[in-house]
Amino acid sequence: MACNLCHKSCGMLACLENGAIVEIADDPDYPFNKGAQCSKGASALEELDHPNRINYPLKRVGERGSGEFTRVSWEEALDDIAGKLERLKKEYGAEAISTIGGTNRTDDFARRRFFNLLGSPNVAHTVPACWIPNFLIEAASYGWGACDNNVAGGARCAVIWGYNPGATYVNEMEKILRARETFGTKIIVIDPRFSETAAKADLWLPIRPNSDNALALAWLNVIINEGLYDAEFVSEWTVGFGELAERVEEYTPEWAAEKTGVSAELIAEAARMYATSKPACLMWGVATDQLGRGSTAGAQARVALRAICGNLDVPGGDVMPGPHPTFITDWEMELNEKLPEEQRAKQLGSDRFKLNSWPGYRLISENLERVWGKSIPAEWFCEANPPVLFRAMATGEPYPVKAAIVLADNPLVSYANTKLVYQALKSLELLVVMEYWMTPTAVLADYVLPAASWLERPVLTTTYGVSDWLIASERAIEPLYERKTDYELWRELGLRLGQGEYWPWEREEEVFKHRLEKLGYEIESYEEFVHNYRYDFAPREYRKYLERGFATPSGKVELKNSILEKLGYDPLPHYVEPPFSPEARPELAEDYPLVLITGGSFQGGKKRNEKKALPEEPTVAINPQLAKALAAQEGDWIWIETPVGKVRQRVMITDAVAPGVIQAPRGRWFSERKADADDIARIFEFNINVCLDDDPDTCDEACGSWCTRGVLCRAEKVNKEE
Repeated sequence: MACNLCHKSCGMLACLENGAIVEIADDPDYPFNKGAQCSKGASALEELDHPNRINYPLKRVGERGSGEFTRVSWEEALDDIAGKLERLKKEYGAEAISTIGGTNRTDDFARRRFFNLLGSPNVAHTVPACWIPNFLIEAASYGWGACDNNVAGGARCAVIWGYNPGATYVNEMEKILRARETFGTKIIVIDPRFSETAAKADLWLPIRPNSDNALALAWLNVIINEGLYDAEFVSEWTVGFGELAERVEEYTPEWAAEKTGVSAELIAEAARMYATSKPACLMWGVATDQLGRGSTAGAQARVALRAICGNLDVPGGDVMPGPHPTFITDWEMELNEKLPEEQRAKQLGSDRFKLNSWPGYRLISENLERVWGKSIPAEWFCEANPPVLFRAMATGEPYPVKAAIVLADNPLVSYANTKLVYQALKSLELLVVMEYWMTPTAVLADYVLPAASWLERPVLTTTYGVSDWLIASERAIEPLYERKTDYELWRELGLRLGQGEYWPWEREEEVFKHRLEKLGYEIESYEEFVHNYRYDFAPREYRKYLERGFATPSGKVELKNSILEKLGYDPLPHYVEPPFSPEARPELAEDYPLVLITGGSFQGGKKRNEKKALPEEPTVAINPQLAKALAAQEGDWIWIETPVGKVRQRVMITDAVAPGVIQAPRGRWFSERKADADDIARIFEFNINVCLDDDPDTCDEACGSWCTRGVLCRAEKVNKEE
């Protein structure tokens, strides 16, 4: 089996007695996690029949947000939802119907297939703040994402930038440490916190939150000026190097030292270590996508670092796998051609955030199809922008959005600007939530539908549809009670809305077998493939560009990016002042002297009922110096305030964060309590996303990601009376 609670899809084993699961364990023979297991997988059995699980379709009978529901049949729920969708489409247009998703717990091609056939371009996820800005810049620059960091293939240097695998990806950390033992791999960690991973580093760069862009530009300055780049690769396989060199001349280590708080000497030492330790991996971290304005500019700089140092698509470097050549990919299943041009033009945010919407997706896809024969899926890489979508729900501008279907997400907790999201969801005529638990978002819904977990559904994944391998997993048991998979939801709604000819497969096992047909295996069923093969790895090739070129307009790595230029963005790496820095907002700096970073507990709302992994109450990490200034002891409550909101959390005192920095968990709500109308309000008291601003003017200019790092804030101890 494969756990699909994150994109790692770790191998798991389930032991059954008399048709019931009695034990689950990690799979030591699985190629990716090799027996490693995190709390998400370990808790699956406890959560399978947890008393708080949603087991039957529920229909709202009280006021929205009252928490008053009655049990109904699936037939009644689906008939009513389909009827309302049909009415809203006729009255307002298909674009008035939206969907919001999280990460990788659903059959994502099916959602896009349904919405393309429905005629709505307004599919949204948390993805603008997770991986997509980096991947899209890479795809526009060298024709695919360098998404398979091949540290185990002989890397001599691993740059771990903006994430902490020592705490979040155990199997990834194990590979990094094994590479150190085997190849002498140098480890560079870039993180404001002294994390578990930083403790293992050869060099730790404790940058100020949201100064990543400045650091990357300074590395380029050092590497180019000291001649440490791969001159042969640059000459033969890049365009725009001369202009890049001229652009980064001003971004000296001394300049970056003022921005990052890291000494010029350490910046230069790290740049030299990376450039001279070949091959090297520059490993992606989610923090680099959550910088708001300037996220893609920073990604441009990291693209240039990989390219000029000759680390692209080489063993031990940053591998660009391309799509699986014979597996029927998500892109091939989505039916994007069914969405009319006039509807594509209505995609919310596409007039402004062009890279992660139809204008940029079209330009990127043209080149990917030419070179690879396939593109990346529109799901994830061609999205309605969430901040714009929520504003359309709340205000009716630029046009009304009247419905949302939410799966694998908890928007009321997971997105920035919680109060706006609440206003938006309350304004809808139809809100449908398919869930495991009665989340705050589900409390607002008209219908709450029971979702099957990974133990109750088959899983077929290729890491968001972009890898050259696939993992196949069977369901351990049939769904308990009346739980269903999202594929069943989309198919049943599609049948009711006249899409029948496009949904010939009744169950996932049938559609998955269809997707495996071109692989050449002689199998009678999907289950037979799982039992006999389980996964398929396309032959791994390196330096594929020697034969086919890069999937860009020029056929080379575009250090000066023609796609960005055509979309109206700066085509070269450049510095963008973070949206909430003292320099960008000098009028706020005096009243908000501290810096907030968020992240940790939740991603996309997907881990919401795990008591073992989370403290009962939200805990904020502060330095002993700040604790002293606030007269706060371990466990005391403090207020955290920004110009857009104020919440309280319990203090955890640690030297791992700098004195002027506050680190708060992302997206907290009291899952251990039954959610009702009163409990919804508690997210405004404790959820740090209340303090985050998603004003489109502060979002990344190309992908629309909002800022969760380097946010100006202030803090004070909570009085006993409060």
